[in-house]
Formats: sequence, C-alpha cells, structure tokens
Amino acid sequence: MDSDAPTTGKPNASQFIQDAEVRTRLDKVIQPWRLRLIVLAAAVVGVYFLIARSRPDSSTQAPPSAVHMVVPVAAVPAKLGDMNQYISAIGTVTAYNTVTVKSRVDGQLDKVNFTEGQLVKAGDLLAEIDPRPYQVQLAQAEGTLAKDLASLENAKVLLARDQELYNQRVLARQDLDNQQAAVGQYAGSIESDKGAVDNAKLQLVYSRITSPITGRVGLRLVDAGNIIHATDATGLAVITQLQPIAVDFGIPEDDLPSLETAMKANPQLPVEAYDRDFKHKLAAGTLLTTDNQIDQSTGTIKLKASFPNQDSSLFPNQFVNAKLLVNTLHDAIMIPAAGLQRSQQGSFVYVVKPDQTVEMRGVTVAATQGDVIAIAKGLAAGDLVVTDGVDKLQQGSHVSVQTAAIPPASTP
Repeated sequence: MDSDAPTTGKPNASQFIQDAEVRTRLDKVIQPWRLRLIVLAAAVVGVYFLIARSRPDSSTQAPPSAVHMVVPVAAVPAKLGDMNQYISAIGTVTAYNTVTVKSRVDGQLDKVNFTEGQLVKAGDLLAEIDPRPYQVQLAQAEGTLAKDLASLENAKVLLARDQELYNQRVLARQDLDNQQAAVGQYAGSIESDKGAVDNAKLQLVYSRITSPITGRVGLRLVDAGNIIHATDATGLAVITQLQPIAVDFGIPEDDLPSLETAMKANPQLPVEAYDRDFKHKLAAGTLLTTDNQIDQSTGTIKLKASFPNQDSSLFPNQFVNAKLLVNTLHDAIMIPAAGLQRSQQGSFVYVVKPDQTVEMRGVTVAATQGDVIAIAKGLAAGDLVVTDGVDKLQQGSHVSVQTAAIPPASTP
C-alpha cells in the first residue's frame, strides 16, 4: 500500500502535531507583545485621567467678567510717627510698708482714736491704754531716787567729817574707807534710780499708741475696754503705706538684654499700670530696681516699679498689667496689624494704586506693638494699605475703598 496515498475521513496525527507546534511557537512570540500592549494601554488611560483631573472644572472657573469685578475694601494710609516698644507683664501692687500696730505695754484699752479706713500720719495718736499703773510706777521710781539722793548727800557729809578726823589721827583708816564705799554705793543707787525713772516714763509714753508710718488704717481688731498685752499675736489694726506704692512684676529672661540696654540710657524707665482688660490706664511710674537673679522655675526676673499714687488708684495686692517702655522707634512707617498679610514668600500688603487696582507689595517688619506694626522696608508714608476685604484680592484686582479705617495713632 502506497504511503503517499491520501486518506479520506481519517485524521492525520502528524499534521496535528505540526499544527500544535506552530501554535506554541506563535504563542511564545505573541505573548510578550500582548503584555506590552496591556501595560501601554493602562499607562495611556492613567495619563488621561491625570490630565483630566488637573484641568480646572469649567463650572468652578470664574467668568471672564469676574476678573474685572470691583471688590469693596477698607484701607488706611501708612503713617509716619514714633512707636514706643514695651515689655508687658502681669504685676501685683505691693505696699512700701505695712505695719501691724501693737501695744508695747499691758493694760486696759481706754480709747481708740482712729476710724477704720482713715488716712493717718506718722506720730498720730491711735489709742490710749489706762496710764494710771504707769503713773504710780513713775512716782515710786522718783521717790526712790529722791531718797537715795538724800542718802548720798548725808554720806558725803559723813565722809568729809571722817576725813578730817582721820587727818587728826583720831579715826582709823578702815572707817574712812567704809564711808567712802558708802558714798560710792549711794551714787550707784542713784544711777539705777534714774534708769527706773526713765523706764517708768517710757512705759507711760507707751501707754499712748501712735502711728509709726503714714498710711491707711485697716479694720479695727480690738475694741475699747479690752485688756491687751504686749505679747498679743493680733494688734490693734494694720496700717498700709499707699503713697508711694510699688508694683512687682516679672519679665522673661529673653527680654533682659533689651532691658539692660535701655537702663544704661535711662535708669528710671517709665512704667504704666493698666487694669485687667488692658483698657484703662491706672497710673504711671518709674522702674525702681530689678532682682539680682533669675527664677529658674519660671525663667523670669522680678522687677519693682514705684508709683506716686496720689489719687489712690492702686491698692495693695491688686493685680495689674504693667507696661515697661524699653525703646522708641522714631520716624517709623506704621500700619494697622490687620493690613499685614503673610505667605510662604514672606510678609506683604495690598497697596491701592491711583487707578483703583491693588498691588501685592513685599514688606519688612521692624517691630510690632499691640495693633500697630512698624514697617522697615516696602512702604512709604501715605501709601494706602488695605485692612479689610483682603481675602478676595489678588494682584491687579479692582477695588473701591468704601470705608476708610482710622489711621493708627502714635503709640503712647
């Protein structure tokens, strides 16, 4: 049977094997290109979505007319003046002197000669203790002194007589020496008696209690008629000196270099006292002294300022806000703090130009004090600076200055 004869209706095994080998080879060749096509398609899709997201939404884009929209703003011209630089701190009003008035002798309190809250001067009579016991002691001491004086005179007469007898060799030397000793003894007693008299007089003086300082009397602690003693823990009243008065406050140690520099130029730096809200000025004074060390627990150094307090606006243990003047910037360009803006590029302001458009202008801040800022570079006196409505502005925006803000006054 011929091997080349065609077969009819029967599969050829060798042909199948050849076809399978061809398909396998084609798969090996096509598969890498298929993976590359899939990766390329995914990259194209990703780039498309990225570009689509980066494009601004047409619905959020401002219409062309918005570019020329007039923005109402408030603006104020930059002002040329002097700016005072302060160090502010919370302080406590303290009295220069506080005295608890006590009795120095024992006795019954006869009179109270002051009223609660009264202003008294040093030496004013405040109270009186029954003086009669001390008057009796004084009389006894004076009587003893008189007696010893008489005895001394008699001893001197006897000594003169004994001296004459001794010169005549009638009296022994020992008797003369005894009489001389008696004279000396009486002389010593007289000195002791004088001390007793002075002590009795002093006790009598102490029965009249006077004010040791000038100040305001507090509440009465003892009523008339009570027996008081020099050892009593509580006194009759407390007197506090109010004029002058002091304010103690602490400042951060970082402010110490500027304080020392200012004190070299003026040892008595001005200090102002304000109320808790920092709205009302209560008094003006001068720096008195600084502490000699820094408190490590708080990192502050204590200062004391003196205030005349003629109007009694400051009261002991009152909390106040103290402002210490350390420097003054002369001829500074000042604007309200609301006009200063900040970005990653630095500080800037919006300046209104004559054509009613705004310009973003970079500035350098020299100092800040409260609501006022001093500009070192970037502005000139008279430049109109936007203080309200800046959130709607950009470079070149058209504006209308509707409300002019009050120009910043020179910081007091």
